[in-house]
Amino acid sequence: MNDNYRSLTLDEITVLESNGCTAEDWNTVFVADDFTPDYVRRVAFYGEINLGVFDKHIEVEEGFMRHSGISNATLRNVTIGDNCLIENIGNHISSYVIGEECYISNVGVMTTVEGATYGCGNTISVMNEAGDGNVILYDGLTSQMAAFMVEAAGDKQLWAALRDIIKRQAERCRPEQSTVGYRVKIVNSREIVNVCASDDCEINCASRLVDCTLTGSGDSGVYIGNDVICENTIVAAGASVLNGAKTDNCFVGEACHIGKGFSAENSVFFANSYMDNGEACAAFCGPFTVSHHKSTLLIGGRLSFYNAGSGTNYSNHAYKIGPIHYGTLERGSKTASGAHILMPAAIGAFTMCMGKISNHPDTSDLPFSYIIASGDKTFIVPGCNLATVGTYRDTSKWPKRDMRPHADRKSIVNFDWLSPYTIRKVMAGKKLLEKLRSEQGDVMAEYRYGGCTIRHGSLVKGILWYDMALKMYFADVVRNCPGDLPRGMTGTGEWTDLAGLLVPKSETDRLADDIKTGETDSVEKIESRFKAMHERYADYRWNMTYGMLLDYYGIDILSADDMERIAADGGGARDAWLAAIARDAEKEAALGDVDEDVLNDFLSKIK
Repeated sequence: MNDNYRSLTLDEITVLESNGCTAEDWNTVFVADDFTPDYVRRVAFYGEINLGVFDKHIEVEEGFMRHSGISNATLRNVTIGDNCLIENIGNHISSYVIGEECYISNVGVMTTVEGATYGCGNTISVMNEAGDGNVILYDGLTSQMAAFMVEAAGDKQLWAALRDIIKRQAERCRPEQSTVGYRVKIVNSREIVNVCASDDCEINCASRLVDCTLTGSGDSGVYIGNDVICENTIVAAGASVLNGAKTDNCFVGEACHIGKGFSAENSVFFANSYMDNGEACAAFCGPFTVSHHKSTLLIGGRLSFYNAGSGTNYSNHAYKIGPIHYGTLERGSKTASGAHILMPAAIGAFTMCMGKISNHPDTSDLPFSYIIASGDKTFIVPGCNLATVGTYRDTSKWPKRDMRPHADRKSIVNFDWLSPYTIRKVMAGKKLLEKLRSEQGDVMAEYRYGGCTIRHGSLVKGILWYDMALKMYFADVVRNCPGDLPRGMTGTGEWTDLAGLLVPKSETDRLADDIKTGETDSVEKIESRFKAMHERYADYRWNMTYGMLLDYYGIDILSADDMERIAADGGGARDAWLAAIARDAEKEAALGDVDEDVLNDFLSKIK
């Protein structure tokens, strides 16, 4: 018996029995000091029971208050907090600790069985569907940690050390028994097995939840809706799974939405991802990954800030050695309706893919492109996606659509679209196009690159697009630079995108070395390192950009006159960029179904 509870009095037992209640042994039913039995009716007690008080009304729907109490239920080894309303339990509630002011009604069964994991500690294979497993699920998983795990899995020493760290964390955060927090609502649901639901979560009309953790926060709960089946799944604050969705071995991150029959297995979703109708398997869906349409299959891909067109499909199976192929669509990429990408493939940032792309392209160094499969050819149109309405709107809307709880956001999301990560690739793309032009000749109608075709006009314009992006980026960084000179060499090399965290690769390499040596030996320390990297982003960006500026403008040191020149170049490039976006908007309006007021409103905003 808990010290907060006492044994029933004989008078209380008499009242309970007169209310239709029974007990396997009344001596194992304990109650709070101020308990009264008036609102406990037709309840069968088994094992050790702890009951709070039932002396107030609670809200079961907006504006609808009912008195707390328990009726028509079978309870076994259960603790129930103050002022819950529990009624009409078809089978039983067994081995649960239920917090205060919960509403649990018309539920088939709530039970805990041996071997409960609550979704914590499960190792899943993302990207390589047939792999040994490269992401370990636990409560509090961030997109950075998941991305770091994926990259670490190829280094046996690093993966062994990191796996031990994560396993320890998963064991620490795995609950000892099933719990329901404060003011949780569970109604009209069939089967709740091995589930922990934190404060203010709601499960409404779900079919089956097994080995799940629902982790709300102080200002944002979790919502599980009608006909949902979730197994071995962790759902984070502000997320919702509803309308017949099915998840198995998944992590559903902050403010994510899974609905309208979407099915997912062995997949992770982070920070405002939105999934309806389609399917995901072995998918790594970083921040703002969106799929709205039926017949859309996300499989074996690493995605972020991504939008899937209707009927998008990825093939990870060559019918030889299994479904082992995978690819990356870098941040901001899109697929058009009916797009089909045969993995492996590496698609550069902010690229639009169209048609059946079957030649496994690697366009990492050609961001902001169109990739168009037509017949037996795959065409690349470099840089043209820089000046489209879609890219402009996407980069503007993402920060505004971050619906995660403000108080304690877990995953780090850097919204910069012209960043050291993308601008290094822009610079590489410009040099690549210039090299193709130099090596293959200036009179070629078409150029070949990585099995793809770049038409002459597209190549020439691509160089101009990339130059425009460089000038806009340089002007923006100079305007916001943290000082006159760089603050070290960190950032001057390769950069990486850890599912929202933009960081020099040297820093993630240093973190990997510290994990191998045992200097960094906990999830808390790793996450602290990620935060420190993010906080130094401006310094790292300036370190990289300063050297690029000197090289681009052919100068030895950055003077005040140089800064004025850079600002002027950036202003001119930005004007040209906005003018190109305006032309793109007018071209769309010319199709005839765009209201003139809508067009004028958009044009006024970009001006």
